Amino acid sequence: MVACQAPLSVGFPRHEYWISFSRGQQEQHTNRFVPSQEYRTRGVRAAAMSAELEASEGLDEPERRISGAPEEENHTSMADLSELLKEGTKESHDRAENTQFVKDFLKGNIRKELFKLATTALYFTYSALEEEIDRNKDHPAFAPLYFPMELHRKKALIRDMEYLYGEHWEEQAQCSEATRKYVERIHEVGQNEPELLVAHAYTRYMGDLSGGQVLKKVAQRALKLPSTGEGTQFYLFENVDNAQQFKQLYRARMNALDLNLETKEKIVEEANKAFEFNMQVFNELDQAGSLLAKETLEDGLPAHDRLPAHSRLPTQDGLPVHDGKGDLRKCPYYAAQLDKGALEGSSCPFGAALAVLRRPGLQFLLAASVALAAGLLAWYSM
Repeated sequence: MVACQAPLSVGFPRHEYWISFSRGQQEQHTNRFVPSQEYRTRGVRAAAMSAELEASEGLDEPERRISGAPEEENHTSMADLSELLKEGTKESHDRAENTQFVKDFLKGNIRKELFKLATTALYFTYSALEEEIDRNKDHPAFAPLYFPMELHRKKALIRDMEYLYGEHWEEQAQCSEATRKYVERIHEVGQNEPELLVAHAYTRYMGDLSGGQVLKKVAQRALKLPSTGEGTQFYLFENVDNAQQFKQLYRARMNALDLNLETKEKIVEEANKAFEFNMQVFNELDQAGSLLAKETLEDGLPAHDRLPAHSRLPTQDGLPVHDGKGDLRKCPYYAAQLDKGALEGSSCPFGAALAVLRRPGLQFLLAASVALAAGLLAWYSM
């Protein structure tokens, strides 16, 4: 198994496409995408109170006074975890869906090299997640959500990596900086706070069963991948016959977990962190996509236009022009003969002419010739 333990980069012939965020950039990113603690707590409590009110709609006033305690703590403790997660992560969910990478992917604007990087990030993420899920499969706060046959993605991702990278894919698969941080958090939670694994499993698996199916079709169409599933096994849940019904079962299992209010709030907070980690990976992929697009654009330009700006030739009407310094590339003949290779081994005729005219004897001869020509012209005009 390939481990994701150090910040590495996926190298290509001329670039390293993974971008490492600086600490300052990470802080800005966090401020942008992560809802505040106050927002998360308020969302949890509001959803809980809403659920309690709905449950009491069929009671008359005396029954409400008997069945419902006035304390906010009692209202919140009766809310379903699935509803708390839905309400408490709504903002993060919307932001994740509107990252540039996801929007481009949905439009089919994705290159195969970028798809390979995204699949690599998923491989490392699910390797960590399923390692910790297996470690905690008997933990009372997670055991009811243990569905390895139905949900686990690592084996499918290995098949995708083999198809995309070839037989020796493990030698090429390297963990990006953003993915590494995500993986580290998953291991930290699994080893120290197993109940919070619910947040990471909910964020990933429920999304895969929903929007992931759309991404599968987009990838197959945009990248011309086989309709038989090679390269997109990750999106195929062979042991889930009905995704909607399975999601309902999963949410019911979450709601049946014996968790107090404080733990539920922590799970919602952790789910928001999971969304943030995913958004950092998406932004990293977006940066990689920009570099890929830039390289492709440069590969399609003439050699002159691929030069740095300070090294480019002066131009007129898009063609290099002569500036009198005798450089072959700046000769007026150069543009016309560039594709013919006619100037290889030759020098610019303008530069040679200027060099000859700098000699004093030749300058005197030229002046005398001009004077003679002027005298003959004057005689002829008389």
